Amino acid sequence: MTIQEELQRWEDKVLKPLLSKYPERKPEFTTSSGIPLPRLLTEKPVDYLKDLGFPGSYPFTRGIQPTMYRGRFWTMRQYAGFATAEESNRRYRYLLEQGQTGLSVAFDLPTQIGYDADDPMASGEVGKVGVSISSLEDMETLFQGIPLERVSTSMTINAPAAILLAMYIAVAKKQGVDPAKLRGTIQNDILKEYVARGTYIFPPAPSMRLITDIFAYCAKHVPYWNTISISGYHIREAGANAVQEVAFTLANAVAYVNAALQAGLQVDEFAPQLSFFFNAHNNFLEEIAKFRAARRLWAEIMRERFQAQDPRSWMLRFHTQTAGSTLTAQQPENNIVRVTIQALAAVLGGTQSLHTNSMDEALWLPTEKSVRVALRTQQIIAYESGVADTIDPLGGAYVIEYLTDEIVNRAREYLKKIDEMGGAQRAIETGYMQSEIQRSAYEYQRAVEKKEQIVVGVNAFQTEENLTLERLKVDPAIEAAQRERLAALRTRRDNQKVQELLTRLEQAARTSENLMPLFIESVENYATLGEIVGVLRRVWGEYVPPAWL
Repeated sequence: MTIQEELQRWEDKVLKPLLSKYPERKPEFTTSSGIPLPRLLTEKPVDYLKDLGFPGSYPFTRGIQPTMYRGRFWTMRQYAGFATAEESNRRYRYLLEQGQTGLSVAFDLPTQIGYDADDPMASGEVGKVGVSISSLEDMETLFQGIPLERVSTSMTINAPAAILLAMYIAVAKKQGVDPAKLRGTIQNDILKEYVARGTYIFPPAPSMRLITDIFAYCAKHVPYWNTISISGYHIREAGANAVQEVAFTLANAVAYVNAALQAGLQVDEFAPQLSFFFNAHNNFLEEIAKFRAARRLWAEIMRERFQAQDPRSWMLRFHTQTAGSTLTAQQPENNIVRVTIQALAAVLGGTQSLHTNSMDEALWLPTEKSVRVALRTQQIIAYESGVADTIDPLGGAYVIEYLTDEIVNRAREYLKKIDEMGGAQRAIETGYMQSEIQRSAYEYQRAVEKKEQIVVGVNAFQTEENLTLERLKVDPAIEAAQRERLAALRTRRDNQKVQELLTRLEQAARTSENLMPLFIESVENYATLGEIVGVLRRVWGEYVPPAWL
């Protein structure tokens, strides 16, 4: 009797009678992306050498490093930043003392959209959802006492990413660090801002020009820096499912590669410095498969479509953050469990770095205690669970390989459709991506309201409770202090030199000149973020989305 005949005999004699006695608890079992889950898989749906390969080898389904976490753990990089540079610096030092291995900077909204702290547009928002950075002086304070040659730093900044990177390079030079030794990432992903997040400034064409300027500059001068973190995280937070997260993220990535090629760059010059940023959501098995599918697809795109020759260009390297949208204000301690499941999925999926959300983030900025618990969650997974002791421990599991294949195939269909529309930028301009995300978000919310999707503590298992958690509050006085600090800076600096540099910048912005050297020189002379962005706004204008979006 063959194994298939034996399995069929077992299903007929044992499984079917049991299932008739104990009906399914749902009318159908699907993942969050609507992928059907068979009750039992009896065949391995994978061509081992073609679809899996070995870790560190094409198509990288099993991971981009031959030894994965047996060599070293993922980077534990907690996203942090609030109030002033001084306060955020204290939080960074605390996290490093607690065993964090990389920094991740959250900027406030005025910084993200290019306004100084003393601009009327910044009123009421300074330091609220991240740290306020208006000048090189702030950036120097933010990293005071932190040797930049010994840490890697991620910065969640998009429209003004080139200017914040210029400030970081300038701080390194002041510390005596060769920029060629800097390690880190700027998010720098403007397309997903138009789709999902909204902190854009300029229209698409000049925004893409800034991105390719960064690609070209860093390839020559900051070779270990990740020049972009192409983000599925915010696409998922806006309501996309796992398949859409992979497809739309890779579609945006294809657009960036095309833009760089059109700017005259060679694919293997910039592709090894591309990185990605994904969400770790609640559906444990699907999330593990999602990360593996994304690696396989990207390797295929880079090798087959763009003819990249360097294996580093085929590798999808990614940071993961647990899903903020899944955290609940009700019974916030439950969020520790959610975050643990999500973080474990990221690790089993082969992430290169990880942020774990704090249990109180649905309520307010996280406290030191809640941040410590979030970091300890990663450390327990790393040092106590044993899941990092072998490479791709769930690889070959029938359901994991089935889901990986399904996500690859369904994401390919999206990518094909977006290509037929003319690429990601066109798909965004027509509202296609946005409408797909909105449809998915609506379907999920309907499922929650109909209790087809249970959210513990929200639509089931509710309790009356009085919150007793410690709360972090941002002192409103910091806004006035930041304004005073900027006024003092403007009296001390060489204003004539600043004006000369801003005039040169305005002229260069009208040409195809790479703007990165001018950004660095400008911030070194203490031109502010708002002043530099103001010049670019005059030249390029601001993006206004179509009224129907």
